[in-house]
Amino acid sequence: MAKGPVLIELDDTAPPPVAEAPPVPDTDVPAPTGVAMQMAAKTMAGKPSRIARLFWAVTGALLGAIISTAAWDFVTGWIERTPIVGWAVAGLIALFVLVLLTIAVRELAALNRLARVDGLRHAASQALETHDLGAARRVVDKLVTLYRGRADTDWGLTRLAELRGDQMDAAGLIALADDTLLSSLDRAAEREVAAAARQVATVTALVPLALADVVAALTSNLRMIRRVAEIYGGRGGVLGSWRLTRAVMTHLVATGAVAVGDDMLEPILGGSILGKISRRFGEGLVNGALTARVGVAAMEVCRPLAFQAGQRPKARHLVKQALGGLFVAGKTDG
Repeated sequence: MAKGPVLIELDDTAPPPVAEAPPVPDTDVPAPTGVAMQMAAKTMAGKPSRIARLFWAVTGALLGAIISTAAWDFVTGWIERTPIVGWAVAGLIALFVLVLLTIAVRELAALNRLARVDGLRHAASQALETHDLGAARRVVDKLVTLYRGRADTDWGLTRLAELRGDQMDAAGLIALADDTLLSSLDRAAEREVAAAARQVATVTALVPLALADVVAALTSNLRMIRRVAEIYGGRGGVLGSWRLTRAVMTHLVATGAVAVGDDMLEPILGGSILGKISRRFGEGLVNGALTARVGVAAMEVCRPLAFQAGQRPKARHLVKQALGGLFVAGKTDG
């Protein structure tokens, strides 16, 4: 084995330019699929089994019995030892129970309000199917009651009052109410959806912590659906928001809508892009796009009138509105 320097003779042929080298194949690298949003959707859409519901019901009843018995013994013991302290503790417990009852009443009122909005949508659809002008007028009256006193619908209510007498058919009256009352609310809901999609995309792309993207997707989508419901007059409480979220996610999972491809992100980047960007940034874009799709479904569920033909917001438009600037900024920084 030679220990000295080795001389390798090279011919005079010039090496090929680097620009002409073939690209490195990346067939083994899977394309981003929006794992965080798919996990969040399945988590929120999952329906507990009968055994799980029975378990939580029995657990709640048992804990309620234990807590109430312990509280009773605690209060009576203090009353026997020190009546003043005992009655003070009893007053605090009574105040706590009153607060819980108030919260329960508010939750029931929120559920009832969501049911009213859902009933309006079904009544409007039935009035359009049967061409019933009287039913359409009742729907519009309920819409006026729902949105009376809101600053963002004052102009629409005034305009509707001026023009509704000229409408001689159900379709025209429903369309007038839709245009005057709900068009501004649609724009506000779209802004909420775009903001949520941008937040989910940013967290997924920039935060490398495990499960941080799933938590961000869950919280952002829950907040987005609640805000969309509030914009349309739902004002759902905790139970109402969870029930609404489950309805939206169940619909998306059942229809296979929790999936995305190059066609949805093409308006932002152009061409087949999922294989040309970083894995983390690609996941952020996909999760943001799926959040926009969830937002559109939430608008359909929360809106008191169904979208007319050609009115339904496009998820691709919301994706471009929410993520276009984010991608341009990221490409410029790169």
